[in-house]
Amino acid sequence: MEAGGGGLFTVDPLERHAARGRGIITSMAAGNDVIVLGTSKGWIIRYDFGVGDSQDLDFSGGRGGDQPVHRVFVDPRGSHCIATVLHAGGAETYYIHAKWARPRVLSRLKGLVVNAVAWNRQQITEGSTKEVILGTESGQFYELAVDEADKREKYVKLLFELTELPEAIMGLQMETAVVSNATRFYVMAVTPTRLYSFTGIGSLETVFASYADRAVHFMELPGEIPNSELHFFIKQRRAKHFAWLSGAGIYHGDLNFGAQHSSSSGDENFVENKGLFDYSKLGEVGEANKPRSFAVSEFHFLVLIGNKVKVVNRISQQTVEELKFDHTPESSKGIIGLCSDPTAGLFYAFDENSIFQVSTHDESRDMWQFYLDLKEYATALAYCRNPIQRDQVYLAQADAAFLTRDYHRAASFYAKVNYIKSFEEISLKFVMADEFDALRTFLLRKLDILTKEDKCQIMMISMWAVELYLDKINRLLLEDDTGKAGKTAIEANNSEYQSLIVEFRAFLSDCKDVLDEATTMDLLERHGRIDELVYFAGLKEHYEIVIHHYIQQGETRKALEILQRPNVPIDLQYKFAPDLIMLDAYETVESWMATNKLNPMKLIPAMMRYASEPHAKNETHEVIKYLEFCVHNLHNEDPGVHNLLLSLYAKQEDESALVRFLQFKFGKGRTNGPEFFYDPKYALRLCLKEKKMRACIHIYSMMSMHEEAVALALQVDTELAMAEADKVEDDEDLRKKLWLMVAKHVIEQEKGVKRENIRKAIAFLKETDGLLKIEDILPFFPDFALIDDFKEAICSSLEDYNKQIEQLKQEMNDATHGADNIRSDISALAQRYAVIDREEECGACKRKILTAGVAPLLARGYTSIGPLAPFYVFPCGHTFHAHCLIAHVTRCASQSQAEYILDLQRKLSLLGDKATNESNGTANDESITSMTPVDKLRSQLDDAVASECPFCGDLMIKEISLPFVLSEEAEEMTSWEIKPQISRKILPMTI
Repeated sequence: MEAGGGGLFTVDPLERHAARGRGIITSMAAGNDVIVLGTSKGWIIRYDFGVGDSQDLDFSGGRGGDQPVHRVFVDPRGSHCIATVLHAGGAETYYIHAKWARPRVLSRLKGLVVNAVAWNRQQITEGSTKEVILGTESGQFYELAVDEADKREKYVKLLFELTELPEAIMGLQMETAVVSNATRFYVMAVTPTRLYSFTGIGSLETVFASYADRAVHFMELPGEIPNSELHFFIKQRRAKHFAWLSGAGIYHGDLNFGAQHSSSSGDENFVENKGLFDYSKLGEVGEANKPRSFAVSEFHFLVLIGNKVKVVNRISQQTVEELKFDHTPESSKGIIGLCSDPTAGLFYAFDENSIFQVSTHDESRDMWQFYLDLKEYATALAYCRNPIQRDQVYLAQADAAFLTRDYHRAASFYAKVNYIKSFEEISLKFVMADEFDALRTFLLRKLDILTKEDKCQIMMISMWAVELYLDKINRLLLEDDTGKAGKTAIEANNSEYQSLIVEFRAFLSDCKDVLDEATTMDLLERHGRIDELVYFAGLKEHYEIVIHHYIQQGETRKALEILQRPNVPIDLQYKFAPDLIMLDAYETVESWMATNKLNPMKLIPAMMRYASEPHAKNETHEVIKYLEFCVHNLHNEDPGVHNLLLSLYAKQEDESALVRFLQFKFGKGRTNGPEFFYDPKYALRLCLKEKKMRACIHIYSMMSMHEEAVALALQVDTELAMAEADKVEDDEDLRKKLWLMVAKHVIEQEKGVKRENIRKAIAFLKETDGLLKIEDILPFFPDFALIDDFKEAICSSLEDYNKQIEQLKQEMNDATHGADNIRSDISALAQRYAVIDREEECGACKRKILTAGVAPLLARGYTSIGPLAPFYVFPCGHTFHAHCLIAHVTRCASQSQAEYILDLQRKLSLLGDKATNESNGTANDESITSMTPVDKLRSQLDDAVASECPFCGDLMIKEISLPFVLSEEAEEMTSWEIKPQISRKILPMTI
């Protein structure tokens, strides 16, 4: 099979004269863009293509003649190199580091021909080789370790020796893995006829020493090949698969170093999917045409057979390509060897003088087809690059399942095919096979794959799936109706039916947004699937249909559960309330009470319908229960709700609930709000109609119609009438009138002996607590009643009047005595005095109070005290000159008060000439009782300026709010400002 889109491998000449005249190339190794060549004359030529450098090293030791380099080995990093040179005196093995200019002889290996080297890829570093295993021509395994800093080997140990069949070790590979904090080694080695495997935990020495007590696991193949090779394919520093160039063919397999032990010894636990590639498939017949060398890529073998390099697909074992090399004339033998650089992912071929680079180009691009041919569908899908390739894999899987009559599995794969086979072809395939269940599976899987953009196709497929579901349900029901099947078959059929219903409902739920609503509901209705119709209506939030269905079925609780969902419109509660409450009043009212968002006003039609129906005497009235919940718990204030509750109470035989409702103050504690929310006029009319007298009495009283309340109460109960009459507190006349009504009723109702009637009337007077007298009720008695019968009551009344007269006399005497006391106090007030020290100072001007002289304008109108100026003395001890006090108060008082004081002074000045000068602090009774106009003005002035001490009273407190500097003092404040002085600049003087 040829690879599509060009060759998988390309060949480029890398070095035409790589041997540089140092003989012909005999061996080659590569790692990390470093190539090391060994020549027939004992030279090592190192090419570092990463830095563009090369180095020639002489391993001949100055000996003449041919001293060919037998094998050369390079670690994956390209830092360490081991080479074996065949001298005339025997073989010698050398080690050289990339930084060294001269090789070092590994003296402990003198005389041993090293054919193979296994590097520890996980542990090796640039400065140390760590554990290295060497395989010799004589079948021995050695362990070697070299540190670049030591310039010599750290140790060389003999690990193991093939004794059963001593053969040359031709190939050697090693891998490590960490298992429970310990290192497990996996070692593979090949000889011309056998492949050996070693594994164990610990050091290499421990692992190989364990085989002293157990058999070595090996694979022996017939035939023999002198140049047997073993290669690992390395990806991300891990070996993925191996290949052994044996006499029988290329033995290969996958490596899984994390797998569990597949044998008791655990020798072969890491090898999987083994296979053998027969050389006959290369087209070269004969023993002489066996491969001379080969290399391993991820999916191919590069096989050197004769002078040709063929590329063989490892999976299909078909030759896919033959590489062409442009040899130089000096290269007579053609390609003589192959090697690989696992780090760089490159391959190299060499002839006697030249090096060729073999590069891969997307070698996995056709692997999906190879795996598809092998029917390894999952692996084929992993290597598909585009939808067309994936379609081919899915189609092949689907066709294979269809042929084996695994229709549901085929449907799942057909649903994934999008391009190479049409939807119609696949659907018709199932229809022709009469596999409608598989067709339904195909449609459902197709829906899972389609994107949101395919809206039309999604809707059509979904509708078709609905029809198929309904058809299947009907067929199952028909099978049940025939009754021909046995009991076991019927049970299985029922189980299938129930599972199908559950699946169909799940489908409706998943596809509710893509199904055509009208068509789906029409299909469900025509097929008689009412339950599914209701279910789908619920999914589409057509709750009206769902609720109506439940009401028809009498399933009140289910209908109420739907209504209680938060996304159900509240209007449906009101719409279905009449039907629900008639169907199950208890459940409906409980649902209403659990839903606080309902408006009771909109439920009144339903409640009225329920209330109009007859109910048993002891039956709980559900509407009353709900209305009580509204007014007491929800604090509803709608008059309609309160009126309805009141009307229902009024229709009950027991009046106590109605009276309690009327007495309850629903608006209590609310400012400017009513105490009740029902219509009192409607309540009164209703109660009168239903003859609920006690309720009527309460309503009359509440409406302040006390006379009507008492008159009606007298028809029911005298005690109740008395209680109603006693409710009036703020109107004494009305209260007396009400009590007279009660008294008249009591007197008129008594039909016993006359004297006994009078005694009861007298006893009734005592209950009025003095409000009624005997004279108030006398008109209610007959005119011919004997006075003797009222003697005691009349005498008691006269005694009360006498007591009232005596009390009035005592109050008059007390008032006269009080007036005399007031006159005495006024006389004593005029005689008050205070002792003034001669050194006492005025609180305003700080001059002595007892100072002669006074400003004539300010002192005018005041009583002079000899040569002294008028002054004021306050109880607190502060003293002020009269004119100083007036000036201070005028300045500190408000403008209106100051104008008032100045007006009084002006009037005093006008009347001053007419006033009589009297001694300061003296006055007779005549002046007190009859004051002159001057005295009245002076008294008013005293009240204005001397009602309280200016230093101790409100005037001083009000001064706190005044600023420290008044507006009229602004000029003086400015005079105190410190102005900066103008500094004079002093010029420097020079002498």
